[in-house]
Amino acid sequence: MSAQPVRPAPYDPPPGTPTLPLAVLLGAPGLGLELIAGPRDERLIGTIGTTELPEPAPYLFGGELLLTAGVRFPPTPEAVDAYVRSVVAAGIAALGFGVAPVHDEVPGVLVEACERHRLPLVRVPPATPFVAVNRAAYRFMAEARSRDLREVSEAQSALASAAARPDALPAVLHQLATRVGAWAVLLDAGGQELFAAGARPAPPVPRQLRELATRTAARLTDRPPGERPAPPTAAVEHAAGRHLTVHTLPGALVLGTAAEAPPTAVHRSVTGVATVLLSLLTSPRHALGADARGAGALVRLLLGGEPAAVAPLLHPTGRWTVVQGRCSRPGHGEDPVRLAALGTALGTPYLDVSGTDLLALVPGDAPADPGGAVRLGWTLGISAPVGADGLPYAATQAGRALRRALAAGLPAAHQREEALSVHTLVPGEDARAHAEAVFAPLAGAAAPGAAVLLETLRGWLAQHGSWDRTAAALALHRNTVRQRIARIADLLGTDLADPDVRMELWFALRHLPGEQPPEH
Repeated sequence: MSAQPVRPAPYDPPPGTPTLPLAVLLGAPGLGLELIAGPRDERLIGTIGTTELPEPAPYLFGGELLLTAGVRFPPTPEAVDAYVRSVVAAGIAALGFGVAPVHDEVPGVLVEACERHRLPLVRVPPATPFVAVNRAAYRFMAEARSRDLREVSEAQSALASAAARPDALPAVLHQLATRVGAWAVLLDAGGQELFAAGARPAPPVPRQLRELATRTAARLTDRPPGERPAPPTAAVEHAAGRHLTVHTLPGALVLGTAAEAPPTAVHRSVTGVATVLLSLLTSPRHALGADARGAGALVRLLLGGEPAAVAPLLHPTGRWTVVQGRCSRPGHGEDPVRLAALGTALGTPYLDVSGTDLLALVPGDAPADPGGAVRLGWTLGISAPVGADGLPYAATQAGRALRRALAAGLPAAHQREEALSVHTLVPGEDARAHAEAVFAPLAGAAAPGAAVLLETLRGWLAQHGSWDRTAAALALHRNTVRQRIARIADLLGTDLADPDVRMELWFALRHLPGEQPPEH
């Protein structure tokens, strides 16, 4: 008799194959099944088989609960051991032995052999026919399959609803993380996190997931010139007690998940749906494509339509927010994939990116996810919401907000709607006439010209006379700022060190044409 236990063939059911934990059958009422040998683990059963062959191994696929009544039971302990060794090597999940009419009880040598080779041995009582075990198993499998289908259907509905939201990317990731019980993250090809949802795992799991993502993405990008692009792919890895999975998306993005448990068939289906939705959401066509109303608005503008009359075609409620931005990562601003992600984060297809500069029109009162745009490398200035006739004013305010953010090192700055102030107490026409008179001496200034000098003065006053912060906000050298301020003081014939003078100039700047919202 062999004392050395045999190594079983692993049973790995194909995706979608119904399985049943052995423990469910053991607990089924009315069957009376009893585990009398072997391990009490989470053994999965793929099918029920019945045989009285002395050597059934050649006819097994693996994963069976193999039932036998011992009609041609091996005659010696050595033969029993060889029988058990062969079915274990074939990968069966468990052996069921029916008591009566051939054997009054399960033979002891079979119990010993199953214990030795770690094969679960189930005693089937005389009152339980094998067909009853078969029916119960497939009833449980059908019920489990129905539950899985219902869970997948509910997840698909939730993911589709999330994809229709203004903040579609984070919403889809949130649903995915919730449905599969994992940390879900969208990464670029370099491993940078763009969006994430779910409980963030402790180090080193995030780093290991990023490394898996970059290795997987590199296999798609490192291809000879002229070769057709590789199709999306996936990779898995087990690290630090977590199951890591990555799926590549078109455009060099990667979806990654980190879970404590291996993914189930349901989890794989849900992740597949999320992968398709994220592929669509991050495509430039989705984020930047124009619909029929947008095309109609463009036609009207090109044929001389006024913006205030055309804007309702794009957004019927009539309120808009203007966003200006600057990208800190050279070359990223006009990348199609990141541009699509930026449009999704801001909740608008109306983007104009030139180099590292951004102009965006956001329908409604605020961007969907300004934090998502910041994570993409953008610093933002965001206007207060205005009607279509106030868009030039809002663009001015967004530019000022952006300069404040750049000067202060903030990710974003907002221009809020103004409450009643001393500025509103002076009639608009009188205030504008006064402002134009104050700055009339700059009108004939040589290069860089009156407009540039006024913008420099405005930035310098907004930064309370700080040369360094003004230089940062205007992207100038501090000496250039000093020279321009000195020139302005000379042209205006005034002392800019006097706080009263600064106050008067700031008041006048606020009332130059284009600095105030339109009057109604």
